[in-house]
This record gives sequence, structure tokens and C-alpha cells, in this order.
Amino acid sequence: MRFLKLLKFCAAATGAALFLAGAAAGQAAPVADDPLLNAAREAWRKRDRADLAVLSERAQSEQHPLAPWVDYWALFARLPAAQVADLQAFYRRWPGSYVEDRLRNDWLLELGRRQDWSAFAADYPSFRMDDDREVHCHAVVAEHQLGTGPLKPGGTAAEPFKVRALAVWLAQREATEPCTRLGELLSEGRKPVFGAAEHWAKLRSAVEANRLATFKQTAELTGRHQQTQLVRAFEDPTRYLLRVAKAGGRGDQEAAAVALVRLGASDTDRVEQLMRQTWSAALAPDLAQWVWAQTGRQAALRLEPDAAAQYQRALALGKAPTWSADTWAWGVRAALRANGGAGDWALAQRLLDAMPEPVRQSDPAWDYWRAQAQYRNAAEGPEGEPARRAARAALQAQVSPLNFYGQLAADELGLKWALPPTPAPLTEAERQAAAQHAGLSRALLLIRHGLRNEGVREWNFSLRDLGNDRALLAAAQRACDAEVWDRCINTSERTKTEVDLAQRYPTPFRQQVVSHAQAAGLHAADPFGLIRQESRFITDARSGPGASGLMQVMPATAKWTAKKIGLSDYHPKQIHDADTNLKIGMGYLRHVLAAFDGALPLAAAAYNAGPGRPTRWREGVSMDAAAWAETIPFTETRDYVKKVLTNATLYARLLGQPDAQLRQRLGQRIGPRAAGSPNPADTLP
Repeated sequence: MRFLKLLKFCAAATGAALFLAGAAAGQAAPVADDPLLNAAREAWRKRDRADLAVLSERAQSEQHPLAPWVDYWALFARLPAAQVADLQAFYRRWPGSYVEDRLRNDWLLELGRRQDWSAFAADYPSFRMDDDREVHCHAVVAEHQLGTGPLKPGGTAAEPFKVRALAVWLAQREATEPCTRLGELLSEGRKPVFGAAEHWAKLRSAVEANRLATFKQTAELTGRHQQTQLVRAFEDPTRYLLRVAKAGGRGDQEAAAVALVRLGASDTDRVEQLMRQTWSAALAPDLAQWVWAQTGRQAALRLEPDAAAQYQRALALGKAPTWSADTWAWGVRAALRANGGAGDWALAQRLLDAMPEPVRQSDPAWDYWRAQAQYRNAAEGPEGEPARRAARAALQAQVSPLNFYGQLAADELGLKWALPPTPAPLTEAERQAAAQHAGLSRALLLIRHGLRNEGVREWNFSLRDLGNDRALLAAAQRACDAEVWDRCINTSERTKTEVDLAQRYPTPFRQQVVSHAQAAGLHAADPFGLIRQESRFITDARSGPGASGLMQVMPATAKWTAKKIGLSDYHPKQIHDADTNLKIGMGYLRHVLAAFDGALPLAAAAYNAGPGRPTRWREGVSMDAAAWAETIPFTETRDYVKKVLTNATLYARLLGQPDAQLRQRLGQRIGPRAAGSPNPADTLP
């Protein structure tokens, strides 16, 4: 509840960050039946290198199942002084393991810091995860300094160096030292790799993401005068536009465009006025197009009615846009809300047809809305039938019970989708292969000892070794049998053709969930759908803001709800009890549903983001409920609402409602609350 970021793991995090994240996430205390591991954890907490060295030797001599992790802590603690031989010995001790690759990640960062590019180039090809953007920046620098060509074959290695280097530089949004060095190095010399065009691409990305530090570091590459202008434009756009900006050369225009986009983050009306008065004609077409598109994006994020018009002005400038994925997405969403909620389907289709293929393929939403736009834009009568037939075929190709738009496409076409067939039972050999997998075993042991973050990372890395659906199903079942439900669900979701719904949509605590749902006047499918998204059935789950338990209830919400449902003896510590958590969570969900007239999309949004936000998001226009869900301004809440409704529909099927449909829970339309009805933000915590 309230922006849950449970189990969010940064691939670039150091071993220290991964270890400490466990305590920050509110995980259970480690079990007390392993003195060696507990001593190692304490030594790691104190950064006691001497004790860690002794404990590592002991763990190896005793063949402790978590010896690789104790060894990892011991070597990581002295990594700044380590030599290549130390790392090679570690790799030989734990070949193919997660800790081998984890330490290689840390070591590559250390080699980059040392600028030991020969050693970096020798080790980097063995880095299997290869998911650290800082390492990527070091790899580009190493390639440039050594003149060797790509350090790792495959993927984008065949692309020109400049293309690969720019992609790596643009992918790093934070102002980190390795990627700053990359930008500086490739912008130096008599024949720099990066010039004005690449600098502008990075500046534009930093403006859109509101990354001041990254913007400033990139601005330093443009020369002192231009740097001063750009930073002024970013930090105080109104003052810059009124007192400094001028329609001069390209540098002046870029600074003015930055100021206009920055101003649009708070006042799109003022930007539109300034563009009409002066800047639309004064800026180069590509800059004017960017300003209009970003103004439209900001207006769409605030659900303003003129957002679609801003995108129309951008497209009118003709040149094929080179927009970010987020800018494309919000253009479509602006079109869905246009015309008082009826949608501007011509604009939607134009944007979706022009959307780059990688962007469109990244989210099933875009194929769904493209088919809808094609259908609605078709000419009336027989003339438009080929287009309508093509749109229906495109929708039918999306039908699937396993995602929001797949279910929605089936409902739109009036199709009765079926649940996937149950896979054949696992063989004893398949079960034994999963049971004997060392990485999976270590992962479960780490989780048992309260090191959930480390365990999840080890588990996910181990799945790389499982080459087919049957092996994944066996691994998932091992997690299910151990009641590690998040690994059970997430592992089973990786299968391509064999779908085990008992794994993907398990029903732990079934008797309690059903009982409390009935007492709260809910169908059990809805809280099951919510719990699966909130906590993955982890009883001791806790989010950064403090939401706890299966239903991720905030402390203040729990206190308020306990009073409402008559738990007179409630104590805050009881929220960690599964039964109490379910009772309070469902009591709150019942009140939220009542406050939003039974509309599950609004209630789910309120459960995740608080009641005030969906109360605002429903104002202004009445629109199709699916379009409303797609235009929720917060990425996490938008994803949450769609997944909760998808989950709930599937759970309804599994719990005895064979004809359950997504549209039944989604509803037809969402619009402003009735005049005089209470504001949920005033009645709910």
C-alpha cells in the first residue's frame, strides 16, 4: 500500500548495500540456529576484516552451505587492496555461482576506479549478469583506451563504436563518476567522438527526467558561455526567458528550449502563450517540436484537457520525432483523454503508427489501443469493413488470460477465454534436479536466515541455468513447497508455453482470506488479487514507507480501521500477525470500495496511492474505464491497478466463477463523483 517498493533490487548495488537492504526492508530477524553465519554477519556489519578472514576459512573447512557468501563478505571487505590473483582464486573456489558474478561486478567497478583497463578487459567478458550501467561506462572507456574493439561479442557489438558509446552514456541518468568520465573522455581531443548533437541528446534527456546534477555535468562539455546559459535556463526558467533568452544561434535556442520545457513542468499555459508569441517561430523546427511535445507530456501528466493539442502542434512540424519512450506514451494517453473523454482517435492512431517498434513492443497497451484506434477511425459502412476486420484480428491476436490487455481484448470481442491447461505433473527426476541445485538451495537458506535480498538475487541468478519450462516449473514448485511464495510466483511466470496457474496464482491462507472476505462483504478473489500484487504472500513484508504484512497496511491506516471494525484491543504490533493483517486490510478495502461507489479500479488506486489522488484523477471527464486506468499519472499505480484487476479476475475463475471477466471488475466508465457526495479524501486515511 502507498507506493510499495518491496524487493526492489539494484543490480549495481555493492555487496554492502545488498546486505544492509535486508534490515531496511523490515525483514524477519535471522534464525538463531547457525552461530557461524551469525558471527560472520556481525563481523560484516562491523567490517572486521580479520574476523571475516577467519570465519571464511572456517566456513570453507566445515563445508558450510553458505561458505561462498562468507567468503564473498571477507574478500569484498578488503577489495580496494585486492589483486587480480585474489579474485582469480575466488572465482576458482565458486565457479558459476552468483557470488562469483557478484564479486566480478564489484571488482570491475574497482578496476575502473583504478583505471586498470587491461585487467578490466580480461575480466569483463566473463561477467554474466552484465546489468550494471557503471560497468558499461567503464567498458566503453576501456575499449576506447585500449583500441581493442568490443570487449564482449554479441548483442550490439557489430554497431559502430559511437552508436554503442552514446547508447551507454544516455542510459545512465544519474551523475555517476564512471559515466561522467566517459562523457568527458569522448568529448576531448582533436577528433572527439561526442560533439554538439550528442551533448544535446544527453541534456534533453536530463531535462525530461529533471536530473539537475546530470544536466550540469553535461553542460560543462559545451563550453563556458553555453554552460552558463544552460544552467541558468534549467534552474530559473522564468527569469531566463524574461531577462536573458534571445533568438540567436543554435546555442541560444537550445537554452531557451530548456527554459521553456522546465517552465512547462509547472505552467503549461504560460509556455503555450510564450510559444505562440515568440518562440514557436524563433526556434529551429526540431527544438520547437521538442518543446511542444514536452509541454504536451507535462499537460498529460496533470490530466489537462489541452494536452492532445500540444502534441498536435508538435506533429505539425513535420520531421519524424526522436522522442523518449515516455513522451510517446503520454502522447497516446493524451489522445485517450481528449475531446472530453471521448478520445482523439485520429491522433492516437497517428502516434501509434509513428511510434518506434521497440517502444510499441515494450508494452501490450500500445497494440491494444492501436487496434482500437484503427477500428474507430475506419470509414462507416462497407468501405470501412476491411479496416474494422484488421482491427478485430489485431485484438484477437492479443487475447490472453494472463495480462490486462489480453483479457480486455477478449472482453471487447465477446470471446470466452479459457484458462491454460494444467501442465503434466513433474517427474521425480525434474524435482530432484531442482532439489539438488546448489544455487537454489543457497537462496532458500539465505531467505530462511533473514537475508531475503541476497536470497532473491541468488535465486534469480540460478534461474539462468534452467533452460526450459519444465526446469522452471520444478524450481517454482520447490519454492512453493517451501512457502517462499514470491519466488514460486515469479519463477513460474517465466515459463513460455507451460503455464501452471496453481504456482502463478497460489492461494495461501485460503481459509482465512475467504472467511475475512465474507465478513467484510467482499469476494475473496479481490483481496487475493490485491495481496498477490502487494506482498506476494510474504507475511513479514514491509515497504520503505512502513506498510506491513500480507495486505501492506500502513500504521495509521491500521489504527483507523481497527477502530472502525471494532477491534478495541488492537495494538500496533498485531499488524504483523497474518490473521489480524487480513482482517484489517479487508476492512479497509471494504471502506475504500464504499467510498468509491464500488468501483474496483478507483479503490485499487486509492489502496496504492491514497484516496486523495484517484479522487482528483477521476475529475474533469467521464471516460472508458480502461482508458482511465491507462492514463493514471503515476507509473506504479497505473501498473498496480491493471495487475490487481487482472489477478482478481483470474482468482475469480480459480475460486469457482468460470465466466468471470475483467470488464465486470473494471466497469464501463469512470468520471467525476456525483454532486454532493462525500470526498473520499476527507473520510479515509
